[in-house]
Order: sequence, then structure tokens, then C-alpha cells
Amino acid sequence: MMRYLRYWIGAAVLASASHLAAEVWAAEGGRAIQTGADAKPAALSPAVRDALALTAKVDDYLSSKWTESNVRSAAPADDAEYMRRVYLDLVGKIPTVTEAREFLEDTRSDKRFRLVETLLESSAYLTRTTETFRAILLPEADTEAQVRQLAPTFEAWLRKRVSENAGYDEIVREVLTVRLGGRGGRGGNAFDPKAEPSPLAFYVAKDGKPENLAAGASRVFLGIRLECAQCHNHPFARWKREEFWGLAAFFAGVAKQGREDANGPIRETAGRHELEIPGIKKVVQASFLADEKKPNWNRSGRGAREQFADWVLGEDNPYFARAAVNRIWARFFGIGLVDPVDDMGEENPPVHPELLDMLSKEFRGHRYDLKYMIRALTATKAYGLTSAVGRSETASPQMFAAMPVRSLSADQFFETLAQATGFRENAPRNPFFDGTTKGQFLQLFANRDEKPTEGQTSILQALALMNGSLMTSVTTMETGDTLAAVAEAPFLDTAEKIEALYLAALTRRPRSEERKMLVEYVDGGGPAKDSTKALADVFWALLNSPEFRFNH
Repeated sequence: MMRYLRYWIGAAVLASASHLAAEVWAAEGGRAIQTGADAKPAALSPAVRDALALTAKVDDYLSSKWTESNVRSAAPADDAEYMRRVYLDLVGKIPTVTEAREFLEDTRSDKRFRLVETLLESSAYLTRTTETFRAILLPEADTEAQVRQLAPTFEAWLRKRVSENAGYDEIVREVLTVRLGGRGGRGGNAFDPKAEPSPLAFYVAKDGKPENLAAGASRVFLGIRLECAQCHNHPFARWKREEFWGLAAFFAGVAKQGREDANGPIRETAGRHELEIPGIKKVVQASFLADEKKPNWNRSGRGAREQFADWVLGEDNPYFARAAVNRIWARFFGIGLVDPVDDMGEENPPVHPELLDMLSKEFRGHRYDLKYMIRALTATKAYGLTSAVGRSETASPQMFAAMPVRSLSADQFFETLAQATGFRENAPRNPFFDGTTKGQFLQLFANRDEKPTEGQTSILQALALMNGSLMTSVTTMETGDTLAAVAEAPFLDTAEKIEALYLAALTRRPRSEERKMLVEYVDGGGPAKDSTKALADVFWALLNSPEFRFNH
């Protein structure tokens, strides 16, 4: 019976608490909110000063485009909306109730900058950035059990590099040039429990095959889907079959040692830089994409993979920096300046080429410092706009005149649910194992190749959220830490308890009409005539609302 009562109160709360339409999102208290490069902190460090200079350039560029296209940008996001957004983007989960209250009550004009700086120095940022890089560099861990075993070791290496604030180019170079075993040796075995954390899993995930490594590297580091040219000339893009195999030849010496199905080590035969194209028996030498420069095989100490890395990361490479900033832009705005992010080319030009070129130049000039780019983008007027716009006001998403509603990644969703409810699990070191609550959740809610702005909830996902074991546990007094703490607090009246649940789940205070309706419901005990159960129903409804499930 309780299940149906929850659906009833859920419908009532959802009607009021779903904020995916303009008419239900008003700026908090009508306060004017500073956004963009004009909202300067009192004291600027050199790092922040450089970032804000780029912020101003981005603001000027987009403002001119809005004027040219007669586009009216959305209103600025209020503090609660901005806070939730930046927490999800930087640390992968929503703030605690205490953190939310402190930020909302902070009256300093530069508090958004202060928040970003605080998050950038937090361990949660380190964890989220590590997970983000892992998802980009090792996407196979989301779907392949064998690769999933390697995720913790791979993430340990990534975490160390991110904690050192290594440039993105340094991380990529280490992936491309990681030491592999030689012929007859043990090789580099990522499955060895005594192995040091390294990016070796990148090679294991691709089965140590040159063609797989070339396809993966070109997608991730160059933003080019080259694999379509593996068996024939690309039907739409410029790439030819011979160019694909020329790129693959940089990995010609790489192979998995042992049986095809074994977890064998990856080895490398030095000096190999040519491959035979399957089916036509034509041998091709390693060659750079669309570049007249040739590898110099006489360079001492620069093998095939090292020379490939030199070319990828070279200042005159036309792809690397652009592909990198395009991914970063997509991370914070839901859609890239080139979409999809791994399909850059003449046939799929950027919507704002001047902006992409400017960002690429600045990112390269600042030694591929991720924090520099994050500071700049999170301070822009575009990032600080509300997502609450009516359909009649919606401009093309590529104009970035409003923040799009984005689905949460599986990691974000689980960590946000855990944060809101107080859920904790004594899980083994590898959270990807299916036997853990988190592992099961990640498998069920994995987005696969879904775009963040086009996310949909499957029937199985919806059922898990409505009455799955995890949701039942966290919305029951006996097992839900947040719910129990709020319900049993003797110093809180009903309105304050509802406010605490709103801050815990939605990172905002309830509006007056929501507070009035829900106070009456809880004080009346709901259909069960039990105020504690009625409060649990409210929490359940908030956790099942679109406002909770999406980043907006």
C-alpha cells in the first residue's frame, strides 16, 4: 500500500519540484547576481588573472554572436542552481547540507570564484577528474569485465598524475610511450598484482593490436574516427585505408604475449614501424596523418611510439589541442564546439571555429593546464546562465545562450544519491565489481554512447529508482541516515525538516508554495496518518524528481 501512497505524494511533489521548465524557476529573492568576467574576486592570483582574461574573450565572442543572430540569452542562474551545477561538474556529486547553507548565506560578491577555487583544491575534485580521464582513456572498463579489473590500477596512476597537476599533454605522452616488455621478456603485465600503477591498461584494453591502438588513439587524442578507413577508404571523410594503416604502423611492434584469450603481458619488438595491410598484401611505413613530415628513424632513442607522441603533441599538430579543448567544453556545456567530440574534420566543422582556435591556442600556451581552462569556463556568462527557458525562448544549443539540461553519468548519479541520503558501503577496492551496490548501480545506469543532452531513463532504471532495494533502504527510517537524522531532530519543526530534505536532495530551499503544501501533508500524516512516513514520502519524491536526476 505504501508504494502507491508514495506515487501519490510523488506526483504532487513532482508537479511542484520539477524545474525543467521556465515558469517554475525564479531567481532566489529577485537578487541581482554577478556572473562572467565582471564578477571579480578581491585579490587575483596570476593563475586566476590569466583565466579571467580568457573568460572575457569567451564572453565577448559569444555576446557578439548572440547579437548577430538576434538571440536573447537566458537569465543568470541563481546561486543554488550554479552551486549544484559546479559541484556536479567539478567533484561529481552535490554538496552537503552544510556546504549548501554556507554558500547560499555567503554575501561576498566573489563567492562563486571562491567556490571554484575551493573545489579545485579538494580531494573530491581529484577523484572526479581521475574518473573522468579514466572514462575517456579506458572506456572499455564500462562494458568489459576483463578491462574492468584493471580500472583501479589505471586510476591509481591517473590520480597521481592529476594530484601533481600534470598537463594533459604530459598524461597523453605517458600513455603513448609507457614502457612495454621486450621480446622474450616478461613484458608489461597489467594484471600482475605487484605491478606499479601505469597506463598499461590502455594497451591491454585494445588487445595489444596496432589497428585497435591506432583507432583508439586517433579518437581520444586527435578527435578523429579513423577506424572507418580500416577496411576501405572512409565513405565520407578524407581518410584513406592506407593512411589508417600508416598510423597503425607506429604500434607495429606491440603485441599481446601468449594465447589470444589469455591475460598475457604486452610486449614490444623494438625497431618495427611497418605493417602489411590485410587482404591486399601491401606493406606501409608508419606515417603521420595529412602531414608531409616523415618520421626520422635515425633519431637515437626515439622509437615508433615516441615519434608518434612527438607528432601528436607538437605545436604544429592541427588536431591535438583542438580535440582536447573541445572535450573540455563539452564536459561543461553538454555539447562540444564540434559534435560529436570524436568526429572532428572538414566534413564536420566547428560551430564557432574562431572560438575553438582561440581556446586551443590559450590551452597550449598555458601548458595544457586543466585547472586554468576550468577556471576560465566556469566564470563565463554562458556557464552561469539558467537552464530554465521555455520552448519558445530556446535558441539553437550551439549558441550556448542557455545551459542545457544534462543527464548525470552513472558515477555522478550514484555519488549524488549517496551524498543526499548518507548511504555508505564497505566495498572492496574495485568499485567496478558487480557484487557491490555501486558496481550494480554503475552497470544499470551506464550511459554507454549516449549524449548527456539526450539522456533517457530506461524502464529498468525507473523501476530501480522507484522501488529498488537501494532506494527503499535510503528512504526508510530504520536504514536511511539522512532521513532518520532529519526526522528525529528535536530542534526542527516540520518546515525546517522539509527545508533540510530539499537542501540534501536538490541543493536549494523549497519555495513558499512547496513549503506550504508539504507542511500540510506531513503534519496531516498523509494517507497513512503518520507524519514520519509522510516525511519519508516527501524525501522519496524528491529523489525521484527530474530535478534530482539531471544536471541543470
